[in-house]
Amino acid sequence: MSEPLGRPLVRLSLVLVLGALAPLVNTTIVNVALPALATDLDVGMSSVQWVITGYLLALGVAVPLTSWATARLGASRLWLVGLSVFLAGSVLSAFAWDLGSLIAFRVVQGLGAGVILPVVQTILVRAAGPAKTARVLTIVMLVSVIAPIAGPLAGGAIVDGGSWRWIFAVNIPLVVAAIALAVKYVPRDAADPTRKLDVPGLLLLGPAVVALTFGLTSAGSGADPMAIGLPLVLGVVLLIGFVVWSLRKGSSALIPVRLFADRSFAAPSIALFLAGAALYGALFLIPLYFQQERGAGAFAAGMILAVQGVGTLLTRWVGGIVDRVGARTITVVSLVLVAAATVPFAMADETTSYATLALALVVRGGALGAATVAISADAFTHLPRQDVPAGSAIVRLLQQFGGAAGTAVLASVLAFVAGSSPLGIAFHEAFLWSIGLSVVALVPALMMSGRGSVSEAQPEPKPVAVGR
Repeated sequence: MSEPLGRPLVRLSLVLVLGALAPLVNTTIVNVALPALATDLDVGMSSVQWVITGYLLALGVAVPLTSWATARLGASRLWLVGLSVFLAGSVLSAFAWDLGSLIAFRVVQGLGAGVILPVVQTILVRAAGPAKTARVLTIVMLVSVIAPIAGPLAGGAIVDGGSWRWIFAVNIPLVVAAIALAVKYVPRDAADPTRKLDVPGLLLLGPAVVALTFGLTSAGSGADPMAIGLPLVLGVVLLIGFVVWSLRKGSSALIPVRLFADRSFAAPSIALFLAGAALYGALFLIPLYFQQERGAGAFAAGMILAVQGVGTLLTRWVGGIVDRVGARTITVVSLVLVAAATVPFAMADETTSYATLALALVVRGGALGAATVAISADAFTHLPRQDVPAGSAIVRLLQQFGGAAGTAVLASVLAFVAGSSPLGIAFHEAFLWSIGLSVVALVPALMMSGRGSVSEAQPEPKPVAVGR
């Protein structure tokens, strides 16, 4: 029988999830408002797309800094900094007067989000300890999986009912409440003001993240091949340079690449990248299928996609099982179910019932939720306490790159096949590729921890007290 989480730890988890909710939803909620933004600001869709791109690029730059900043400021102080920056960006975005100001303020928002999302994992993993990691991360992972689905629904409702400015203003009360609760309930931890920033590492990794994110985002939107290829090549070259530098620098590197030498961290990290590709790639593909192939409206397509979130909620119990039996079996079974639940979409035609597709989405959502929890928990179970901030940054970057890569691959397949075949055939091919991403993820999943992963975890100091 697993040790109960306890009220203080559950309360800490809920406080941190409240703070993470706004940036998680904000990543997708703005997508729905782009047409309204283009009309109100009198700009084209290609220009207004930078409202999304600027946010993602800033988020990508901030994430690698969190490992150093956590040591320098302490996780609890950095959490408050991230929330405050995101709050400032939200307020400013709500009052933006033209496209340039809105993009600039979205960059501020992205910087705050890039701090918030890794730090929430750092605080929770440290507070929970190995025996409770999966159950605590379940709370965060369920929100992170459901948020991209809820975002478009919320965005559609807000834009239909009022001004696009409420897309940003809705964050304000959430973040203010999160700051107030964090001051009271998030425990203070030690800081090391002497910790030096790895400037050469930042100059290599920061532009690498920007270039790769921009290239993958451009590929997903069908941009010119040069606009895709050049950033990707530059990003890969800079990333290789950073890997070489990090190996030379060792534990003082901005992100210690040496963590990947340990299979217990490398295997779930790669699996998380591929699972992210399967999740976010399908989040792009499924609503598009219902709109273009089945004639559903945007809001109706969003409602259908929300069924996947219902499935995710049904797997909230999976963390306790991971803590007891390890992550490998749950991950493998879940990925197989993800692939199987995508098959109906790869075979669907105009006669396929909505009930069949809805049931497939419930299974798919539940399996993806279980896989994400199991993989994320396994990545941290064997990680020494001092490496948790770096691990959190790596996990966040891999999720971001996985999502962008999955969207880019499926969008490219859809566009390529649609150029010479009926749209229905193009969707079939794209969904087959989505199945392939889930199957490929089985390879690193089979290398993850099996039964007894918690008992074999590396010892760490007593978890931080979470009550006040």
